[in-house]
Formats: sequence, structure tokens, C-alpha cells
Amino acid sequence: MQSDDLFIRKFRRQSPRPTLARVNFDPKQDGGSVRTRVVAEWPPRREGEGTNRNCAPAADTSKPVKPPKPEGLGKKSKPSPPQAPHFSCDQVPGGAWVRNFAHYDIQSILFDLSEAATNRDISQGGGGGSGSGTGSEDLEQSLLDEGDGNDNDLLLSCPHFRNEMGGEESVGLGLPRAGRYRWRSLQSPNNAVSVLEEPRESHVQAQGKSNYFIEHADLGARYYHKYFYMKDHQNFFGMDERLGPVAVSFRREEKEGSSGSQYNYRIIFRTTELKTLRGSILEESVPSAARHTTPRGLSPKRLLEFILPDLNLHCLRLASTSPKVRDTLLKLDEQGLNFQHKVGIMYCRAGQSTEEDMYNNESAGPEFDEFLDLLGERVRLKGWEKYRAQLDTKTDSTGTHSLYTRYQDYEIMFHVSTMLPYTANNTQQLLRKRHIGNDIVTIVFQEPGALPFTPKTIRSHFQHVFIIVQVHEPCTENTYYRVAVTRSKDIPLFGPLFPKGARFPRSPAFRDFLLAKAINAENAAEKSEKFRSMATRTRQEYLKDLAENYRGEAVTVTTSESQVEDIKEVVQRLELVTRGCEAREVTPLRDGVGQPGFLMSEEGFVTELQRFGYAESGGLQLGARVVRLCGQVLVHLSLEERSRLLRTAQKIHITVIPPDENGKPQRSTLKVIMFACFPQEKEDKAVLQAEVQSLRQNNQRLQEESQSTVARLIKVTELLCNTIDKPY
Repeated sequence: MQSDDLFIRKFRRQSPRPTLARVNFDPKQDGGSVRTRVVAEWPPRREGEGTNRNCAPAADTSKPVKPPKPEGLGKKSKPSPPQAPHFSCDQVPGGAWVRNFAHYDIQSILFDLSEAATNRDISQGGGGGSGSGTGSEDLEQSLLDEGDGNDNDLLLSCPHFRNEMGGEESVGLGLPRAGRYRWRSLQSPNNAVSVLEEPRESHVQAQGKSNYFIEHADLGARYYHKYFYMKDHQNFFGMDERLGPVAVSFRREEKEGSSGSQYNYRIIFRTTELKTLRGSILEESVPSAARHTTPRGLSPKRLLEFILPDLNLHCLRLASTSPKVRDTLLKLDEQGLNFQHKVGIMYCRAGQSTEEDMYNNESAGPEFDEFLDLLGERVRLKGWEKYRAQLDTKTDSTGTHSLYTRYQDYEIMFHVSTMLPYTANNTQQLLRKRHIGNDIVTIVFQEPGALPFTPKTIRSHFQHVFIIVQVHEPCTENTYYRVAVTRSKDIPLFGPLFPKGARFPRSPAFRDFLLAKAINAENAAEKSEKFRSMATRTRQEYLKDLAENYRGEAVTVTTSESQVEDIKEVVQRLELVTRGCEAREVTPLRDGVGQPGFLMSEEGFVTELQRFGYAESGGLQLGARVVRLCGQVLVHLSLEERSRLLRTAQKIHITVIPPDENGKPQRSTLKVIMFACFPQEKEDKAVLQAEVQSLRQNNQRLQEESQSTVARLIKVTELLCNTIDKPY
């Protein structure tokens, strides 16, 4: 079983990733003397690939650098014993740091219950006054953003965008300090680490022969599908006052290789935040005080109290076993997983730079065709059965052909400007723009002599990342490409990164680099505030629907008259595990000021009852549990909805479970609530109906008598008060 320091241990013990190929330099003549230009060939070649005769590798004549001696190991000093770093988990901000709980993936480590509650308050406008001032300052600063001022002959700086020209570094664990292995971190970026529990070999196998890793992919979202879906497990839903709708999945499984003697518990805890707690814990790792084991193992409530002590467990109810529940949870968890991407490609000729110029290039030149052939294969759209990216595969209304390829586990369909329908005498070219203008990632291909690109010329709210590719010496053996990237400022940096001034020879390695860059660009864009807020709203609607409509706190069984014996058998079986009780229907009247005469807790228990009021006269008792209010299941109603019904409903009608014989509330969730008996013959049924009618009449008479009695008491009280107020 892996503990919560699994993330650190995996970095220590994993085998090194494939080494980066040597960076080559291109010697050029300058004024009769040889000067070495530091222009790297990128991406590095795989072993066995031929070298470009124009870019011969330079010999590495540098001597290996000796590592510095550790401090304290001089001739005269004695070695001091190693000091292990000491810190408390309480000092680490955020995260569900529970001893012996093994997080399944990276984002689970970052899950924080208090952060989820705070973010929900902010999203609902619950921020304080100080926060509003900071927000206005941030908004003003955002409006004044002028870009990063970083530009070259491929790309110009643009407000609200950040440019990547090469030489950028991703800071994090495993980053070398300096030296010739400076770019090795590009082979194993932290953003490519996702699942922790599974062996690293599975990720390397998925990566295939490519030198690049897919980043910003929440592969841990498959946890429910792999360990819960279509397997024996329990789900719990609830409406928490701090967190809103929440969902918990709980599964007990035999530990692999334990022969039934040890058990492991897998847990998923979901809030409206995109971070999800996923992990597992051994039964023997739970403290004995929290165990209270049953024949079926630990109670889900006890285990959640240990792992999430700040969670309000009273709001949770066992979910329905409807197939829609598991299907909705699967869709909810894998909401951010997408293995099908659409990427736009715009063609920029020499002397062009604007959106209109590129959309109005009716056909492709040989340089562009050469580039497209490198990226993917041209496919006939009519009859196409794979990923189509909203292109018409029946009537050729979006063109006859398109560009398609696969990379690792991903399908990519390109929206190529020159392959989409062209409309003569129409500068906007809407048939082209309606596809490319809705793509998050766009590749801008520049011929030699094209003007620098800037996002200012693009009129779209959806295009967030532009990858500029400029060709040099096209259609020759020496063809190479230069690359620059610009992204919206709230999108994080993504790989693969590349050195400044890098030249990319036309090769399969460059194709891999470009495809990985495009996929990582869209994955990173989904981390931006705009996409996160949209995903959070969708997630909230899913959870709210589950919490309101699929909690199984009540089961209704109805049969025809010919199947009464079956109902008897059901009741007899249930009575083996619970005593059962009879529910009561109460219809309390409001008093003179419109109050129902009783108060109840969040769980529905009657905590206060007005003496001699209509509710008490109608049969309501302290400690009774309200299960239905005005025809609706109580746990489905929020506190505001309950108050509104009690205040405005034309007639208050409640179904209650009375307290036990000692007057204590019946808190068990496993109760048979019997609303009627089961007569054997029709004569008995008629007698029962007559008795029920008689009871109703008696109940009505008692209510009328109690109302008249209360009215007389009120009059007597008023007379006494008037008598006391009169002066003697």
C-alpha cells in the first residue's frame, strides 16, 4: 500500500527518462572567419535517424565537470550525520493530508475542503469588502495589460497575450540547476505527471516511441471507471451548506495477494470544484477508535470522519441504485478528459498578416502542401466514420477532404483554411471562419516573406493559442521550420519547450513536437479561468441533479390486490433487520401570527413544540422525524424551501415517524415505514376502510374541539389581562 508521500518517492525511485539527443550547431562563414552561431537543431533526432548534411553535429570537447565536495567533508572536518528534513503536515497549506491515505493522482493531493468552501462563497458573491477592492484593482490592471513586449520577425507582442520565442523554462521538481543538461527537464515535465498509483511503465507504453509527453491531462479521472463502475460499491449524495452539492463513492475490496485477510477501501469525494479527492486506505491503517467494524467492514461514515473530519456527514444520504447514477458519475468524473481534438490551420502567404488575407487564400501553395503532408493524411469526408470535428460527412457542405492524424491516444482533425469551402467576392469567408474561429488552438503557417503575426488581427472569442510555423528553404532537402507560440495570458506555460533560435528540420520528430504542442495547448487552455468557470458550472448542475433526484432515502412498493402475499413476504424479511414503525399524517394549522407551532432540525427532527398549539393537538410530538413536507421528500428541500412551504403553503401536510417508546428520536436510516395493513379478504378491506374513515372523523372532531378550547383560553386570557389593567 502506498502512503501519502508517494509523490516524492516516485520521483526518487523511477528510472530516468530517455536521454535528450545532442544539440547541434550550425557553423557559418562570416567575413572570411568562422563564427559559431548558437542555433540549435530541434527537436533532437532519435537513434538511427539520418543527419541533415547542412546541420552536422559538433564534437563535444568539453571535459566532464567534477561534482563539488559536500560541505563538512574536508580533510580536517569530521563528517556530520545526515539530517533528515523535519516538517509537520499541519504546516503544509491545503490538501487532504491524512496518514496512511494513498492519493491516486496528483490533483488529489492538492484537494482542499476549506478551499472548495471559500471558492464557492466567492462564486456566490460572498466575498468581503476587502476582496472587492482587490478585485477592482485586478480588473483595472487586466484592462491596462499591453502584452509582454516580446516579439521577433515571426510574432509581435499583443495585449492580453504572452509570447513564447524559445528558451523558456518550466520551474518545478527535477529541474537541473544549470549546465549542458539544461533541457533534460523538457523530457519529463511536472505537468505530465498525473496518476501515482499505477506503475510508470504503463505511461511509457502509452507514450510510445515519441520523445514528448502529454501535459495537463487529468488521467486520474478514469479512477471511477477502473475501480467502481459496474462493480459493487456505494454512492452517497448530499447538499452541504458550505460546499453545496457533494457526491461520495465508496468501495471495499480485497487487497491483492492477501487471500481475504486484508481489505482496502477506495474513496472518491466530489464537490463543485474541479479538484477531486481520489485514493485508498487499508482497513488495518485506520485507528482502532474509528473502526467499529461490522461483518461488511468499516462503516462509510466512520471512514469519512477519519479522512474528512470537517465534512458535515448529516447531509449525506445513500444514493439510488439506478443505472443513471453510475452513468452520470462516470460522465461527471471524465468531464475534462478529451482524446479528440480539432486544430485550425491558417495559410499566410508572403506579404500577408491579417485574418482576411489568410481566409481569402483560395488554394494552397507547394510549401503549404509539403507541410500538410508532414502533419497528417488527407481523408475523404463523405462516408468518414472516425472523429469528424463538426465537418459534414454526408453532403460535402464543408469540403470534400480534410486532414486527419493520430498521436499517442489522441485523434486530431484539422480545419485547414484552404480545404474548407471558398466563397468568391466574400472577404469574410464565413464558411471557413465558423470552423477555424471556434478552435481553441490554431496553427499559422507562414511562407518566406510573410509579415509578423499578431492576435490583434483575429476577431474571435475562442481562439486562445496560436502556433506560428515559418518555413525556410521549402521543397528542398534542407527544409527547416522556425516556431513561435502566443497564448492568452491566463493560460499556463505548456510543453514541449524548445531552445531559443531552434531550427526544426522537416522530419517525423518535428511532427511529434508540433502535435504534442497542439494537444498540450488545448489541455492547458482548459486550465484558464474562462474554461474552468464553464466546467465548474456544468459540474455543479450534474451534482445538484444527483443530490436532489437520486438519493434513495425512501422506497415505495406498490402491488395489485392479487399480490398482497408478496408484500407480506417483503415486510417479514425487512422485519428481520428492523422493527419498523407506522408513519403518521399530521395537518397542523397556523396560529394567529401565521406560525406552524413547531421547529425542526436540518435532519427533520422536531426540536421545539408550542404547548397547547394546533401542531401538538394534531398529534405532533417532540422528537418526531418529519420525512415529507407538503408532498415532497424533506431531504430534497433546502432550508429556505422548507421555510417557504411552512410559511406560504395553502395547507401544511407533513408525514412523520414518531419517537420510540422512550420519547427519543428514531435516527436509524433502516426503517420500515408501514402506512397500512394487508387484509386477506375483501371483507376485511371494507372493514379497514370503515375504521379508517371513523378515525378520520374522530381526528377532525378532536381538532375542532381543540381549536374551540384554544379560542376559549385566549378569550379568558384577554379578560384576565383587562381586569388586571383596570385601576382599583
